[in-house]
Amino acid sequence: MDLALMQRVLPFFLEAAWVTLSISVLAILLGFCIAVVLVAGRLSDFFVARWLSRAYVSVFRGTPCLVQLFVLYFGGPQIGLELEPYSAGVIGLALNIGAYMAESIRGAIVNVDRGQAEAARSIGFGRSQTLWLVTLPQSARLMIRPLGVNAVALIKGSALVSTISVIELTYTAQRFISSTYKPFEIFAVSAAIYIVMVYAVRFLVDRLDQHFAPR
Repeated sequence: MDLALMQRVLPFFLEAAWVTLSISVLAILLGFCIAVVLVAGRLSDFFVARWLSRAYVSVFRGTPCLVQLFVLYFGGPQIGLELEPYSAGVIGLALNIGAYMAESIRGAIVNVDRGQAEAARSIGFGRSQTLWLVTLPQSARLMIRPLGVNAVALIKGSALVSTISVIELTYTAQRFISSTYKPFEIFAVSAAIYIVMVYAVRFLVDRLDQHFAPR
């Protein structure tokens, strides 16, 4: 193992890691906003809203994220939507993870004891009051771990944006391999950085889960 090479390329990988991290954070935040809209649609009394939300989730969970990125980045210009690689990566990942987050949030809401909602309605709460004041506060704790799993999956899945020329960890690794011909050392450095980021998220999720656990 060429440890000198690993030490030499590490600064370049740390710089690329910031790109990976920024893409992941922005995609998670945008994906969460998309998920909230989808959940509102799934729980709506309007058939069209429910149908559109279900269709979105089915399409984006039923097709590979790589295909979605290609459609957005390479197919977008055909309909007048031209995005630079970084923006396309963030939006593409957000559209995909939003569908998964929506199911995590909806699952947490559904798992709240129905008796809580019935009790709220019995004292005069309307549907929206019951949702915002009773159901959501209790379901928030149930969302922490599933959303954490989604975040971890997105960080690892962010490697896909290398296929549209975003200079992040995987793209940087491929460039160094083509010039050094030492894939083991290069991918070892890349994998170590991914592991650090993933376990940092897992640590945060564990602390939040413990903090909001019922006493």
